[in-house]
Amino acid sequence: MPAVCDLAPASSRNPLRRLYRWVIHWSDTPYAVPALFILAFSESSFFPIPPDVLLMAMDLAQPRRGFIYAAVCSAGSVLGGMFGYALGYLLKDAVKGFCVAYVPGFTENVWNLVVQKYNENAFLAVFTAAFTPIPYKVFTIAGGFCEIPFLTLVVASLIGRPARFFAVSTLFYFCGAWAQQFIDRYFNLLTILFTVLLIGGFVLLKMI
Repeated sequence: MPAVCDLAPASSRNPLRRLYRWVIHWSDTPYAVPALFILAFSESSFFPIPPDVLLMAMDLAQPRRGFIYAAVCSAGSVLGGMFGYALGYLLKDAVKGFCVAYVPGFTENVWNLVVQKYNENAFLAVFTAAFTPIPYKVFTIAGGFCEIPFLTLVVASLIGRPARFFAVSTLFYFCGAWAQQFIDRYFNLLTILFTVLLIGGFVLLKMI
């Protein structure tokens, strides 16, 4: 069987595809498990490639260890979500000051309304982002901005993130090769879908 990273085309002009290939190449190294943890941690606050791609590559290579990989991925992601929350919390005054000063129509009352609305639906918002393809990092950082209860973010993440990653490992245990080929074949389309979901995450945050 070819190495996992050999399943994708050797070169591409798409920078996200090149980054994707760089991510999954770690599955063929002795550092796959720590790389998965670091990727899951960083994706929860700033990195653009979701940890699922490395998790899937590792599941494909060693499906019997899939649940161990899912646990590592979940731990890294939840801790990264806490870090994202801290970033949002520490930067909130600077962001708030910028918005009030330079964004037309953005006032102190508008800021307070956004914070109130997010707090009213904080658990559902974080859980939805943790479990679905909606970018989780948007909601971890926004949670700090809006000062939602830290425990709410942690509990929602502890439920949503493992549910997602264990579902991925279960899927790849039964049909891993087909799923990997599907991702490689439709990567550009999936990139567009990811972008739509990223925008949708901001829109949802504004609506709740």
